[in-house]
Amino acid sequence: MNTNVGIIGLGRYLPSEMRTNEDVAARTPGVNAEWVGRRTGVLTRHVAAPGEAASDLATPAAEAALSAAELDPAQVSLLVVATTTADEPSPATACRVQAALGAVNAVSFDVNGACAGWLFAVKIARDWLRDNPTGGYAVVIGVEVFSRFLDPDDRATAVIFGDGAAATVLGPVPDGTGFDEICLGTESDLADAVVVPGGGSRLPASLSTVERREHTIRMDGRAVTQFFRSKFPQLLHDLLADNDLKLDEIDAFACHQANPVLLKAVAAEHGIDQERLIVVADRIGNIGSGCTPYAIAEAVARGRLRPGSRVVLVAFGAGMTWGSALLTWAPGVRLLDATPAPAARAKESV
Repeated sequence: MNTNVGIIGLGRYLPSEMRTNEDVAARTPGVNAEWVGRRTGVLTRHVAAPGEAASDLATPAAEAALSAAELDPAQVSLLVVATTTADEPSPATACRVQAALGAVNAVSFDVNGACAGWLFAVKIARDWLRDNPTGGYAVVIGVEVFSRFLDPDDRATAVIFGDGAAATVLGPVPDGTGFDEICLGTESDLADAVVVPGGGSRLPASLSTVERREHTIRMDGRAVTQFFRSKFPQLLHDLLADNDLKLDEIDAFACHQANPVLLKAVAAEHGIDQERLIVVADRIGNIGSGCTPYAIAEAVARGRLRPGSRVVLVAFGAGMTWGSALLTWAPGVRLLDATPAPAARAKESV
């Protein structure tokens, strides 16, 4: 049995409503549009419509990915949704997506690895498919609806986050392609650096938690920045060394994007040119677990990936979680974009 597992189809979806920096500045005291763009690099972000939940974003992205892979939902044996903004505490958002897709044969569950969650989910899915004697296919989705968890008065968070989803279909790929290495980790001494304190078993929802805005994201920006600056070069060095590769042998870098300005600066400091760094958060903001797969999809849309292309993936999230991976691109992989007009992107690329 072929044990090489890689991406064989991609889909993405953004809500139709877009907020510019002018829109955000009008809602957030103490900032203006120029400051937001200069400090974060985010220029626009998309916002889910009232009543539009995580599964409503994840489902069209997954439908597009399955169509790109030319698969029927009934052929999916595993469906994993990476999210921190689930439809509800229970059941898993993946169960909602499974029902909407009609993926009747899929085992479905969520993974909360924060902004690194898609890589956590990919590791699970890859190993699942490798251990499955009949092979099969997995759908792995990164999705967030962060707009429901933002304090408009907090400029550290209100200006950065957006809503969106990206989906990948994993399956067998030719020898020499697919996921070569996936490394994961957690440094929980920084667990409070990014947190939504209310709504769990420690602080159940109540009138007082709502009044204190404890159901919104709290972030220590300085701690997150320091962690990224120290961890990114370490992960990059280790990944290249472990696979006996040099920096110029990597065709694309698809990384989590909490702050495009920071990402570009750190990448440049470590020899990554801007052409190979796939930046998407300038247009969509930080969509958490959806950022990394969305960046891969964008690399396809820009024609950056060909069979045999090597892609480095690096992601960080609340916890603090981190992940890195090396992906060698398979032939014939398509992207379909389910984003409604007028915000639709390039429809597909080979």
